[in-house]
Amino acid sequence: MPHKPRILCLVRDPAHWLLDNLADHFALCDEPAPGIEVVMTGGSEGIDAAMIDRLPDLKLIAVCAVGYDKVDVAYAQARGVAVTNTPDVLTDDTADTAIALMFAVYRRVPQYDRYLRDGRWVAEGAPPLTRKLTGQRIGILGLGRIGSAIARRCEPFAGEIAYHSRREVADAPYRYAPSAVALAASVDLLVVATTGGAATAGLVDRAVLDALGARGTLINIARGSVVDEGALVAALAEGRLGAAGLDVFANEPHVPTALLDMENVVLLPHQGSATVETRRAMADLAIANIEAFFAKKPLLSPVA
Repeated sequence: MPHKPRILCLVRDPAHWLLDNLADHFALCDEPAPGIEVVMTGGSEGIDAAMIDRLPDLKLIAVCAVGYDKVDVAYAQARGVAVTNTPDVLTDDTADTAIALMFAVYRRVPQYDRYLRDGRWVAEGAPPLTRKLTGQRIGILGLGRIGSAIARRCEPFAGEIAYHSRREVADAPYRYAPSAVALAASVDLLVVATTGGAATAGLVDRAVLDALGARGTLINIARGSVVDEGALVAALAEGRLGAAGLDVFANEPHVPTALLDMENVVLLPHQGSATVETRRAMADLAIANIEAFFAKKPLLSPVA
């Protein structure tokens, strides 16, 4: 039997086909050790400098996610360790999740599902009216792959689409706002689609939330770190922000208790890319990067 290269798998509770595919080709380890050249990790788990230091022979970190803000990329690259991620394959599902949250918040889909199931339609009659999403001004914070996919999906129903990114995107057909605050002040609904990490930590702060206002809605499918979670809870509780649809949180899987009792909030347990098809494609790309490394071929999706 040919020798299987060892890899350290840090992904928590991966789908069975990821483990099966990995185990078909590699010897899986759950603790760092000399001789291990490759780590497979996820966007939520990442890998820090301390763990990298426990892997003296590490050459590749394969991230089974598009986000790699929990990987110490600078330290890894300084050590000569390559990093790959899985871009593109999860764009559609994450963008679809943003659209689902928009409609769920505006039309109160989970609240009124519960209203019916609890017998209130029979006992109390029709629930209060909701709000119309068509015609609303929509802002996209971060017009990258996912932000652009969200914007394209909004085109048939948005009254206007605007965006803010670190720099203006050439040929983008949408209005550019010079700052996150300026964007929030000019739209009815703000979608957070920027990358995570230190550069965007707390980008959506009290000033942005107040600019969005008491009739505004925040949708976050990016990273919980991008939004000042304490400021968000306070804005919702005090009525300074109208509503929110959240797929990500600052301290996952823990969610602020205050959010759980709010009727103007729709919450998902980080489901942006969580379909069978997309998770399989993500795993396939991550594994293909590992196979390319051991075959001494160019990596398919290296992080610059």
